[in-house]
Amino acid sequence: MENRALIKQLWEQLAPDLTEQGYELVELEYARGGRTPVLRFYVDKVGGGVSLDDCAKVSQLLSALLDKLDFIGGRYVLEVSSPGVDRPLRQAADFRRFAGEPVRLQSLAPVEGRSRFRGTLEGIEDGLILVDCDGKRCAVHIENLKSARLDR
Repeated sequence: MENRALIKQLWEQLAPDLTEQGYELVELEYARGGRTPVLRFYVDKVGGGVSLDDCAKVSQLLSALLDKLDFIGGRYVLEVSSPGVDRPLRQAADFRRFAGEPVRLQSLAPVEGRSRFRGTLEGIEDGLILVDCDGKRCAVHIENLKSARLDR
């Protein structure tokens, strides 16, 4: 299964369970480098602030769910951490919530000859992520988004 498809499937299956426990799934990565693949979850707590105990609790919850779902097949390393100050932005709600904040974006395909954008997030409208890049409004469709992070 392709990485993007696996991540999408895992997100759809696991995010509701995390939400039910008071956590928000911020980002999910699957890296196959090295001997053992790594499945990395970035979570935030509703209301903010993820502790080491929260990470351990989420790790136990995810481990049980992943064993039950058996998407990956074989060995892998499970990592759970907070999103940090350069929090990834992924969902439309993220782009509304963090409007006014400095961001870095990278698109999959170039937009107006460029694929990297840095500026102030203006929000999202009709699937277009809007960023003020030094006084010029840049728009990247959310389906063309490779990565987005707060730039604090």
